[in-house]
Amino acid sequence: GKHRIVIPCLGRFKEEYEKVSKLYMNNKIQTTRYTLLNFLPRNLFEQFHRVANLYFLFLVVLNWVPLVEAFQKEITMLPLLGVLTIIAVKDGLEDYSRYKMDKQINNLVTKVYSR
Repeated sequence: GKHRIVIPCLGRFKEEYEKVSKLYMNNKIQTTRYTLLNFLPRNLFEQFHRVANLYFLFLVVLNWVPLVEAFQKEITMLPLLGVLTIIAVKDGLEDYSRYKMDKQINNLVTKVYSR
């Protein structure tokens, strides 16, 4: 059947512990959505799932067509860029606070029951 290997993290078993511990999941909590590498693409992907942002994007694209152009091209992009920037900053700050809370929880001292 199934069995579990328990190796104490002691000096002479250190190499064996590191080799076996890579096979198992750790119990760290991670509630963050973003990393530094995927923040911008993932945030934009999430923001363009909102109908209002798609509407503003449609207006920007439509304004670049010379026959339909109603305003200056740059002025049409300002509301969309403003909304995207504000929401990205808000999401970044929320995710950073989640990161700090996760780090605090993962570094708590715990008690282990032992006979």
